[in-house]
Amino acid sequence: GVGNSSDGILVLGATNIPWVLDSAIRRRFEKRIYIPLPEEAARAQMFRLHLGNTPHSLTDANIQELARKTDSYSGADISIIVRDALMQPVRKVQSATHFKKVRGPSRTTPGALVDDLLTPCSPGDPGAIEMTWMEVPSDKLMEPIVCMSDMLRSLATTRPTVNAEDLLKVKKFTEDFGQEG
Repeated sequence: GVGNSSDGILVLGATNIPWVLDSAIRRRFEKRIYIPLPEEAARAQMFRLHLGNTPHSLTDANIQELARKTDSYSGADISIIVRDALMQPVRKVQSATHFKKVRGPSRTTPGALVDDLLTPCSPGDPGAIEMTWMEVPSDKLMEPIVCMSDMLRSLATTRPTVNAEDLLKVKKFTEDFGQEG
């Protein structure tokens, strides 16, 4: 049945625009906790987490550089950057006009290396073969791995969603209403 006990129940609310909350709602929440945008170390960790086990050539120095370049970016913004960067190798394959043979793991024989995989390349690369990705046999395609230029390209097209005006509003809200009820 329906009881009146609220033991063990926690009501949690979150907003990035607290100044629009009705005063009655604000009074009903005993605590207010301001969680700022992630600092550089946290942003670096977010890049690592979002990359996960995806093959990439990024070094720790690259990750730190990305963290430095994303001051004022939220966790969601960083997620968007990484998701877009993870699609860059697919875009390279789809837009390629030339491929070259490379050595890599066989798609059909586990543990074996083969010399006839095809990866996108520039038309001027030694061994470049003019073809589209549709002409590459699926078991011979070797997608490029995510690299720093992919991340930088995605960063260049992704703007932070939190602006300075919003940050000032949050600061003023915290000054006016505090973090306690």
